[in-house]
Amino acid sequence: MASSMVVPVIDVQNDNFKELWPAMVLAIKTSSFIAIDTELSGLGNRKALLAESIEDRYKAICHAARSRSILSLGIACYKKLDSKPADSYLVQVYNLTLLCSEEYMIEPQSVRFLVQHGFDFNKQYAQGVPYCKGNNKGGADNHGVSVRSLFTELLRARRPLVLHNGLIDMAFLYQCFYSHLPERLTTFTADLSEMFPAGIYDTKYASEFELRQTASYLEYAYKKCKLDNSRGVEAGGPGPHLLIEFCHYGGHMSSYVDYRVCPAVAPPPGQQEVCQRFSAFGWCPAGSECTSSHDTDLIILQDEKLGMDKKSKRKRKRDRRDKRKGGAEGGGGGAEEERKEEEEEEEEELRASKIAHLELDPADRPSQDGSIGDPVARTEPPLAELTGNGSCALPDDITDKATPAVAELKKESVTDDEAKAAAAAEASRKRLEGGTHRAGFDAFMTAYIFAYACALDAREDGKKKKKTEEEKDRVLPTCYNKVYLSGKAAPLHIVKSSFSKSSKAHTLKMELVWGKSLASTLLEAGPQQQKDGE
Repeated sequence: MASSMVVPVIDVQNDNFKELWPAMVLAIKTSSFIAIDTELSGLGNRKALLAESIEDRYKAICHAARSRSILSLGIACYKKLDSKPADSYLVQVYNLTLLCSEEYMIEPQSVRFLVQHGFDFNKQYAQGVPYCKGNNKGGADNHGVSVRSLFTELLRARRPLVLHNGLIDMAFLYQCFYSHLPERLTTFTADLSEMFPAGIYDTKYASEFELRQTASYLEYAYKKCKLDNSRGVEAGGPGPHLLIEFCHYGGHMSSYVDYRVCPAVAPPPGQQEVCQRFSAFGWCPAGSECTSSHDTDLIILQDEKLGMDKKSKRKRKRDRRDKRKGGAEGGGGGAEEERKEEEEEEEEELRASKIAHLELDPADRPSQDGSIGDPVARTEPPLAELTGNGSCALPDDITDKATPAVAELKKESVTDDEAKAAAAAEASRKRLEGGTHRAGFDAFMTAYIFAYACALDAREDGKKKKKTEEEKDRVLPTCYNKVYLSGKAAPLHIVKSSFSKSSKAHTLKMELVWGKSLASTLLEAGPQQQKDGE
């Protein structure tokens, strides 16, 4: 079974933001891809967020993004280690506590959810990193140390951006750190395709349509990927396998780190009935008062058992059918037996499918799910997790000039089991004190799912048809620029077509971020990108 792991999440707030700035910028610039997650002050009208018309959904999302704010921002930077086995990554995770400097709405339901899962509003109002929303104000986005300039560094890095059910997250990021949201969805997607030329990836879409998992809410998808990866490593099967390393944070840097512990996936003691609502969607309207189990480990193991039972029944059915064809006598009784078997199989398939593509009554939906970008499916906070060891290979010329935070990050590494055990013990204590739901850790889980899907894609390359030249330059090409839409069979495509134009504010912003020459190149590439995708 998968071993327990510990993830170090660096807490960033106003009193250490400048100190940690060089390390954050370096992590972004040297990453292979970046995952982001947000905590929001509210979402507004939930029913409107699931409107039949995608354009109507977008209008509702715009209203929420303009009137509400990002309270916390999680950033997970995964850097591929070329000197290590394939699919080895050095991971750095940051959890930024933010405070919007302008008036914004905050919903009691969202406050209740966040407080229940460890969010500290006293800390936010006392130490949140300030930011202003909307358009650029006085060049602050391109110079100095601010959240908006950190987002500019993210754009300049031109790395793949990974989210989980990320449409709402992208709208809030755009409105809070980039510019005023455009009025039309086609303009918004055109802008995004130019802002992130390396592509936008949605792990909820990947979980359902690439990994074909039984459920796709964040905690389930992450734990299932981690379990499958660990089984492959322990079995010594054909790789590549996902391998994760972390920096060790010593000295005063250790006071900024919140360790997230995740035990191995294992069934809880005793027989427990699984909550079918939570099993399917990752949340339950009864919350902690529900009498059934919300244990994700139990849910995953039961899903696997159902899958194996279904395969066994299908095999027995094929064997009986082959026997009858081989000359065994059969009459009406055999046909009746086959009909009953087929009915049982259909019932099990319904149970296993978890009604994943059905929408629920809006009155039953949670006020804010586990990661704000998923108003239907991602609720209960993920358990904390992961540990690895390794050193941070930062360039000497950077660390020599950097703040103590970066220097310590370079020189420290986990080298023995004793240090790991001590970190895990301290991690358990911090987890109990700080709650379980964090944007930083959610970003880590999102990135892990993506990294695992990329490893599987590389493994299957030999079995698939040849990739086009365009696909060869992309990671996970089947999920490139596809964002999950709740209740829809097709994703939202992030493209700029010949029928849509970029917004004027975005065009001006592009010149400020990249300079006129590069901005012109990216703008011209938009229509060609659409042509290649058709």
